[in-house]
Amino acid sequence: MGLVVVLGESVRVQGYALAGATTIVAETPDEVFRAWDALDSAVTLVVLTRFAAETLGGAVLTRTREPLVVAMTS
Repeated sequence: MGLVVVLGESVRVQGYALAGATTIVAETPDEVFRAWDALDSAVTLVVLTRFAAETLGGAVLTRTREPLVVAMTS
């Protein structure tokens, strides 16, 4: 089974660690892009906070490998 990563602001991602997800805190646009670019090939699902999704925009479509990506709506 692959890794599940939740990426975004600390207050929004911290609870997902209790469910076994790997959380990556990214509070600024630069941190979001660095975290996105550093994702391991073992990651199969990425959950983005709204901030992270809006920051990445179309960048999620340019990855050569394709984890499933979902965005929080609130």
